[in-house]
Amino acid sequence: MWVVVGLGNPGCKYKKTRHNVGFMVLDELALRFNVDMKGGKAQAVTGKCQIAGEEVCLLKPLTFMNLSGTAVGRLVKMDPERSVIVQDDVDMPPGRLKIKYGGSSGGHRGVASVIEHAATKDFYRVKIGVGRDPYIAVEDYVLGKFTPNEFPLILDAINEAMSAIECIIAEGPQKAMNLYNKRGELNGGN
Repeated sequence: MWVVVGLGNPGCKYKKTRHNVGFMVLDELALRFNVDMKGGKAQAVTGKCQIAGEEVCLLKPLTFMNLSGTAVGRLVKMDPERSVIVQDDVDMPPGRLKIKYGGSSGGHRGVASVIEHAATKDFYRVKIGVGRDPYIAVEDYVLGKFTPNEFPLILDAINEAMSAIECIIAEGPQKAMNLYNKRGELNGGN
């Protein structure tokens, strides 16, 4: 079974903020695959579907971002090689997508929490660039909503992220990285 986790903060206050782009991807995946997402005992909203003949569990933690690992770490730990975390990235321009395997959290506290609770950093990440404003503290910036100029880029990135996740599962992570990371380079991304 594959596990796909979208990182974000629960509650209407955080809907469509930069930090919730992972939730936005999971919401769209659930729509695409007609998944009924339900709350449960695991501090997460979950649902299951089939992608390319593979069973996939979609998860959105109900904890706040910095505690994401308490909700999903156990599942990621069971099979990190078949786990994908969808996250925002302030070090990439808005709309840029990158697939990464392993490595540090890059300062992302939600990813750091998953690493801590899964006791491994060896899982896949689908990172979506949200940019950075040098005049606003990062903590405040990521909790802000997308600007009208950013939003179309983010919608495109959400669609691309869904296709990338499908490619990871159907054709393998390496093929997905070769295809989707190259696209970002060709489009002038970081």
